[in-house]
Amino acid sequence: MSYRDHFAQADDLINHLKTIMPTVDDPMLQRKYIGFVSVTAITVYELAIKQIFKDFAEKKHTVLGNFTKSYFKRINGRIALKIIKEQYVASFGEKYLRKFKGILEIEREKHLRSERRDFCSSYANLILWRNEFAHEGKVTANATFDDVVLAYEDGKKVIDSLNSTMYR
Repeated sequence: MSYRDHFAQADDLINHLKTIMPTVDDPMLQRKYIGFVSVTAITVYELAIKQIFKDFAEKKHTVLGNFTKSYFKRINGRIALKIIKEQYVASFGEKYLRKFKGILEIEREKHLRSERRDFCSSYANLILWRNEFAHEGKVTANATFDDVVLAYEDGKKVIDSLNSTMYR
């Protein structure tokens, strides 16, 4: 299974909600949908990240693959960019950490020039919105449905960069 296959779950939900959101007049219900999308988006990011590390490790060595699969069962939403860099990628060595930082920077610059948005900030915002909704029961008033969808699409660039780093 490709890490990108996990995105289909959130993509399907978003495509469905795009058809009904224009008909939802209740602002509170709209914000709940936004929270639901953010939770779903972070869930598929987490699944994709686990898949990337598991696939990489299994190709390196069977024992490493087994360890990595077991280790990543416990990440439970701990996918902030800082954690990915300092805990996950760094665990595989300085070479991979440098590579990840380099790929992120190159892709970030390209995205800034073409889209005028920082996909790393979008990724961080999505995690923040998800945490507020999932852990505090708060529904963000700072983001629209379109903002959350755009942040989700932008955030995929972080996952793609990770995959480029850990590709073997």
